[in-house]
Order: sequence, then structure tokens, then C-alpha cells
Amino acid sequence: MGIEITRWDADRLVGTMPVKGNRQPYGLLHGGANAVLAETLGSVAAAMHAAPERIAVGLELSCTHHRAVTEGVVTGVCTPVHRGRSTATYEIVISDEQDRRCCTARLTCFLREAPKS
Repeated sequence: MGIEITRWDADRLVGTMPVKGNRQPYGLLHGGANAVLAETLGSVAAAMHAAPERIAVGLELSCTHHRAVTEGVVTGVCTPVHRGRSTATYEIVISDEQDRRCCTARLTCFLREAPKS
């Protein structure tokens, strides 16, 4: 997928992904690739919030695809909507190189107790 996380802190997590190698047969960025980027960023953010006592597991992901992307790199910006004790929800906005919104995603993770070693 070629995802690279470029910024990570409690209130904002940013990552990039190339379009090349992540296209569907018509040459457009695959919607599933947007979903992978969104879930990756949201899951990392939730894990950062939950650690070390708990782990984050995906509960629900929704993606709305606004525009097609055919080349370049997309950037996902993940921000918290809710960070609780048992769930964490994040909005992930994916934009193209012209800063046009391509996808809006929302991920909710369940925060469960970390397995005992």
C-alpha cells in the first residue's frame, strides 16, 4: 500500500499513500485503498490513546468517496471525535495533492484490555 505516517500525536495523525499501485481497473484510486489508509491512521491513533493497558480493535468503518484520484499521493488527516474508556472514534479526511477532499471516513475502535503476557 505504501502508507507512511508523517505526524503522530494525540490530537492529529497524518499519513500519505501513493495512488500508483493502489488503482482499480479503471485507473482510479481504489475505494478500498482509501479505507485501508483511513483504518490504518484511525487504528494507530486509537492504539496510542489506549496504550499500554488496552488495545484498539476496529468496530466500524464508513467511507464516503467524494472525487476520483488518478495519480500522485493522497494524504489522510486523522482527528479525534471521541476518546473514551471503551471506544474511540476518529474522522479521517483524505485529500489529493491539490488539497481537494477525496474521501471522508469515520472509524470507531473498541478498546479492550490488553492480553496478559
